[in-house]
Amino acid sequence: MWGFLTCLNDIIIPHLKAVFELNYFKVMFVNTAFFAAYFVMSLPSGFIVKRLGYKSGIVIGLLGAAAGCVLFYPAAAIRSYWLFLGALFVLASGITLLQVAANPFVAVLGKPETASARLTLTQAFNSLATTIAPRFGKWAILSTAVLASAELAKMSPAAVQAYKIAEAQSVQKPYLGLAAALILLAIAIGLFRLPKIDDATTPTLDASGADDSGRGSAWAYRHLVLGAVGIFVYVGAELSIGSVLVNYFREPVMGGLSAADAADTVSYYWGGRWSGASSEAC
Repeated sequence: MWGFLTCLNDIIIPHLKAVFELNYFKVMFVNTAFFAAYFVMSLPSGFIVKRLGYKSGIVIGLLGAAAGCVLFYPAAAIRSYWLFLGALFVLASGITLLQVAANPFVAVLGKPETASARLTLTQAFNSLATTIAPRFGKWAILSTAVLASAELAKMSPAAVQAYKIAEAQSVQKPYLGLAAALILLAIAIGLFRLPKIDDATTPTLDASGADDSGRGSAWAYRHLVLGAVGIFVYVGAELSIGSVLVNYFREPVMGGLSAADAADTVSYYWGGRWSGASSEAC
């Protein structure tokens, strides 16, 4: 679900760009609002998981993501770009909590030496969803042709207004459906008997503030810090490319595809990621 919802941003970006007649700078605030939640909500999510446990964290994360999906309905009804961004932030906050709870939970569900294989397998499912999501977005959101500025200029103001309202509201039903799926998944996980695993023990500190448990601060591990920097740079490039692919393939010099057909290219982009993760997991 978090891979599916994250990848739908690649469909929402060209859609909102057309609905609100935004330039690329403004429309890329979709990803800014979405991934700002990862930066802002990661530590609070860790606190929730520490207090309530992995299972409760997963359930709350799913319900939080569902709340973000529901907010798409009023955002589309009043055609507010900023409310769309707020809805994306709420949705991503739920996904952040979901990731903070689910990833370490998967890691401890078995032998430590096979934890990396389990995590890679979960990411393969994540990437499978990112392969499917663009095709869902093509069918549910981009099914009607997006009119160019020249075409809109030939229409009456009333017709243009009606077109923009219809385009904005085309996201309402898909995201309400996703909200329902998230709520059902939260209920299912809440009822499912998962192993109860306590959070890792917090290191004890001596009087000087130094770690007394032999584990030390995470920042003391150079390979971990460099890995965080590597992830930061990699994800920035990965998401930036995926976010502009639909509009890129709509350019006349790149084939002049329709928005719906261009969405198929995004599924191939993420499909390569899925096949790589699946091969590594095997």
